[in-house]
Amino acid sequence: MKPIHRFLWILYVTVALSPRLVFAHSAVEPVPRGDQGWKDRQDLLNKRTTEAGEKAQVIFIGDSITQGWEGEGKEVWAKYYAHRNAVNLGIGGDRTQHVLWRFDHGNLDGLKPKAAAIMIGTNNSNGEDNTVDQIADGVTAIVRKLREKLPQTRVLLLAIFPRSENPSLARGKVLQVNQILQKLADDRNVFWIDFGYKFVNSDGTIPHDLMPDYLHLSRRGYEIWAEAIEDKLSAILGDTRPDWRMGVDDGHAEWACHGSADSQTGWRQRDREIRARRNPLAGNRERQGQRKRVLLDRETRPSQRRDDQLPDDWQGGRRHHHCQGEDHPRRQRGH
Repeated sequence: MKPIHRFLWILYVTVALSPRLVFAHSAVEPVPRGDQGWKDRQDLLNKRTTEAGEKAQVIFIGDSITQGWEGEGKEVWAKYYAHRNAVNLGIGGDRTQHVLWRFDHGNLDGLKPKAAAIMIGTNNSNGEDNTVDQIADGVTAIVRKLREKLPQTRVLLLAIFPRSENPSLARGKVLQVNQILQKLADDRNVFWIDFGYKFVNSDGTIPHDLMPDYLHLSRRGYEIWAEAIEDKLSAILGDTRPDWRMGVDDGHAEWACHGSADSQTGWRQRDREIRARRNPLAGNRERQGQRKRVLLDRETRPSQRRDDQLPDDWQGGRRHHHCQGEDHPRRQRGH
């Protein structure tokens, strides 16, 4: 075999047996955007991270869909994430290259969150700017850089959401990217979560009530997002905060008061038991819309709430019949 042929053969075998090579392209080259609105938002996010510091338990990284937690999703955010000192690091219009630049210019400084949710890539799929492989390269670079800067943070890598009202080439492109990205999960430090199917009807169309413009989410869309990642997120965070809910399925107030009043695990377990007893569909996440729940003040212990915030069974110092043990809060009138 001639030397040149031997060299080409060795090169071929090396490439074939190596991970996919990544060549420089726009999706992996960190760059800022030039518009003033983006610069102002970047400054705001850096201020947020400085204020949050090590108190932040979870961060959300992405584009306008992530930034939308401050718009259509703000009530859902308050319910699921405000008590967890979550930080929204979304900027509308961002592509993977912009997120990479932000990581190097303050967005992660001083943070030590337990979890980070990444939703990015849909803007790279616009037109012909980036190929499927290039978009996947960009998201991969984000995951790797995040792991380098925050090695103790668990990553929830979310599949890019479907887009456009009907099945389209753009949606197919996103699907191909997701097929590559799911291979990044190791179920130890990086977890793959794909719930895009929840936004698509059986005929392939996207419901207007979930994505009014067939790209950005409605309030209900953000509820689906929050519900889809809650199990994994709460497991990572260790359920460190109480989760007080009142079941109203049968019109009767009932507090989840199982275990210590300071134990979220105990309160949440009792809450699940109550809902399961009242509604056999309670454990089916596909049909959670059939279950009614009222969320009151999550930040204030029942023992510190005003009388008009509490169910009748708590007023006047009367303990609910399901609560036993001195570790449960009691409420006296006049306080």
